[in-house]
Amino acid sequence: MAGRDRIAHLLRQLEKAACRCPAHSNTYHQGAGAAACTVRKTDYAFEMASSNIRYGEGVTREIGMDLQNMGARNVCLMTDKNLSVLPPVKAVLESMAQNGVNYKVYDQIRVEPTDTSFKQAIAFAKNDCFDVYVAVGGGSVIDTCKAANLYASHPEADFLDFVNAPIGKGKPVTGVLKPLIAVPTTAGTGSETTGVAIFDFEELKAKTGIASRALKPTLGMVDPLHTLHMPERVAANSGFDVLCHSLESYTALPYNMRKPCPPNPINRPAYQGSNPISDVWSRHALNVVAKYMKRAVRDPEDLEARSSMHLASVFAGIGFGNAGVHLCHGMSYPIAGNVKTYRAKGYNVDHPVVPHGLSVVLTSPAVFNFTAPMCPERHLEAAEILGADISRVKREDAGPLLADTLRQFLYDLQVEDGLSAVGYTKDDVPDLVKGTIPQERVTKLSPREHTEEDLTHLFEASLKLY
Repeated sequence: MAGRDRIAHLLRQLEKAACRCPAHSNTYHQGAGAAACTVRKTDYAFEMASSNIRYGEGVTREIGMDLQNMGARNVCLMTDKNLSVLPPVKAVLESMAQNGVNYKVYDQIRVEPTDTSFKQAIAFAKNDCFDVYVAVGGGSVIDTCKAANLYASHPEADFLDFVNAPIGKGKPVTGVLKPLIAVPTTAGTGSETTGVAIFDFEELKAKTGIASRALKPTLGMVDPLHTLHMPERVAANSGFDVLCHSLESYTALPYNMRKPCPPNPINRPAYQGSNPISDVWSRHALNVVAKYMKRAVRDPEDLEARSSMHLASVFAGIGFGNAGVHLCHGMSYPIAGNVKTYRAKGYNVDHPVVPHGLSVVLTSPAVFNFTAPMCPERHLEAAEILGADISRVKREDAGPLLADTLRQFLYDLQVEDGLSAVGYTKDDVPDLVKGTIPQERVTKLSPREHTEEDLTHLFEASLKLY
């Protein structure tokens, strides 16, 4: 009885400690049961999925042994042109050669991939019979490799079959994919942990993607030595992705308020809403960002800081990979997709590009000022983690405080002064809103409902930051 009493007491304490803000006031442990989906509109369960992760300085040298252990006969290694001559790829190639692994290299991956570049990689994969995939690079490389694996494993599928609705058909993935080992070289996307692959859909000038737990890598090999090769602005923009993954997943609509309740577990989305387990990972990632990101950007030789940000990317990936993101990411897709002439510093590419992390973070002050009324405690906690004094701040001031804290953080890291600095004007706002509307997979996880007019105001407020 004493043990049972202790458990009951602990549950009562957890319920008392639960967030009381409007978006999180429903306690997490309401026993609804699977049959409830026949009568209730919102979900009652969540599940956690993540790749296996191996972390350590120099751990890449083990990849050849892993492939040998898998019995790999024909490996597809995917990377991009820039990385193909850098130490991370050389380390993988050396390990494969030492262990007698047969492989072919595809190095035509586009930074910020499009549906066209996805299809080119898919064609390469379909043209051979690969039994294992290896992705060495940032999110662009890993996401492209996921797509190549998916469609090579489903050769009869139309490209739009698995693309998220409403742009694609959003069909569930039912077939078995080949093993994929991801070797991330940036500290940002967390793609090594998730079942998500993002690309620019050129026809709509907006990003969309494919989301299925089936896509997640078999193993993520997180080798912090690879982050030492990131230029300063790449480190900054990658870090901003970690920042927003953490903030958005922690403030997302709770899983038991997400609609609809899936009639079958296969229909439960990868992005489920904030939940007690994702909260732990997201909050911890935010603490690491607050402590190490500025150091990691300013000193490329600071191995402690860059290693910590590499791990923060993994932590945030596990958090948002199951909870999801919301408005910053939903609004970022048309910002990146409608780019005109802007070319970000530190990126050796032959086309205009607003890097993903930059496109996400430019709207963050406006977004979190907007969402704060629905869960002010979480916004205040985030502001405090990022260095703000909240001791005398009222709940209703959570939004302005977090927005100001973010502006100062961005200013300290020399971020461009809003959307206007990357080529947008007020006249572009209608197109940016139009490109956000199809992103309902993520925007519906905002804790605060929004209209097209709200999106217009958020984009206009993001034209200037300082």
